[in-house]
Amino acid sequence: MSTSLERYTDRFEQYADRYPRIVDVVLVLALMGCATLGSNLTLPGADPPDQDGTAIVLMGVSCLALLKYRTHPRTAVVVTAVCTVIAISLGYLLTPLLLGPVMAALYWLATLTDRKTTRVFGVTTMAALMVAAAISDSMDRVSLVLRTVGPFFWLLLPLAAGNMTRLRRAYLASVQARAEHAERTREEEARLRVTEERMRIARELHDVVAHHMALANAQAGTAAHLALSNPQQTKKILTDLTGTTSSALRELKATLGLLRQNDDPAAASLEPSPGLARLPELVSACASVGLTVTVTTAGEPRPLSPGVDLTAFRIVQEALTNVTKHAAADAAHVRIAYAGSRLLITVSNDGPDTTDTTDTMGRTDAAEAVPSRGFGVMGMRERAHTIGGELRAGPRPEGGFEVTTALPLQPSAPQAAPHAAPETAPQAAVAATDVPAGGEES
Repeated sequence: MSTSLERYTDRFEQYADRYPRIVDVVLVLALMGCATLGSNLTLPGADPPDQDGTAIVLMGVSCLALLKYRTHPRTAVVVTAVCTVIAISLGYLLTPLLLGPVMAALYWLATLTDRKTTRVFGVTTMAALMVAAAISDSMDRVSLVLRTVGPFFWLLLPLAAGNMTRLRRAYLASVQARAEHAERTREEEARLRVTEERMRIARELHDVVAHHMALANAQAGTAAHLALSNPQQTKKILTDLTGTTSSALRELKATLGLLRQNDDPAAASLEPSPGLARLPELVSACASVGLTVTVTTAGEPRPLSPGVDLTAFRIVQEALTNVTKHAAADAAHVRIAYAGSRLLITVSNDGPDTTDTTDTMGRTDAAEAVPSRGFGVMGMRERAHTIGGELRAGPRPEGGFEVTTALPLQPSAPQAAPHAAPETAPQAAVAATDVPAGGEES
């Protein structure tokens, strides 16, 4: 029953919002008829007052004032209350029909204004009508209690109903506001996830393409240099170049396959993500371009989660790629240490002594002293932060360049990037646990 009533109420409110003037005129005419009928009612055995036309005029004025209730609800209450008090003073019987205009004005006052205004005007109107009913000659045969209690309860009804309507509208407005806020939040979260996914794909593509293309470029340059003087070495380098490009195509296909992956169980499985198990393959690829890489392992190796394993491999891969592209060094050292709950990785090269002209990639040529504008160090740092790790990159005091990172063995929540951590500041905690780069090879 209540559901049906609310449905009809909502429909009426929608129609009233669409055609307010028509609804107002119809309501005013209905109240005018009720007030006119109420002015003709008397108590049994009592004579009706002689001023029949006066009641019609007073009720007409009060009903016309109701046409302005939307913009002037206080004025509507005052006019209807004054007209009703005058009518009661003239001897007309105080009935709910006669109170129709003032009851409607009080309802709209409670609906459209705040509690304080409703309380002030409502109490004043109720007091005036109760006093008028108490001194009216038309109710001499009724006790004083009934004279005052009747108008009090009849006028209290529209005030309570208007207050409930105002609260209901405020509740619906708050629900709509929360729904709009939730919708905006979902859209912002979706955009944030799309941005994060784009950054992840960009890092993955950068690692795959930059590493293999750098190796391919170095291998092709070396082969061109040795083409006449050492044909056997040239042939071996070209063979390695084929393997480098094939590996690049495989990883690129696997990365792009993630974008096309669907939920079809019959779809072909993708190649597993690379990890530290492919480190020998990476060392071999670097050796084909003349870079000797030594790998040292400290501590007891432990199984890594896929995210940490992929991050560790990509950081080592990017660091060695930067060595082949930018550092004037023939050797690089990779140290992997399992210390407590952290995986410590250090990648360094034995380049020439770095001075103030050394840039962020370890280059010492004065013509190339401008810091690199690439995204290699940035991508490595972002990868470390996404699993709760840290990374520092910078020149070494004894010469060359060093990348140090500390990764959790189990990925955790991403850490906020430090506000003022320069790329050229080596990580003290990792360096303190390191051993000389010429340590035992794995």
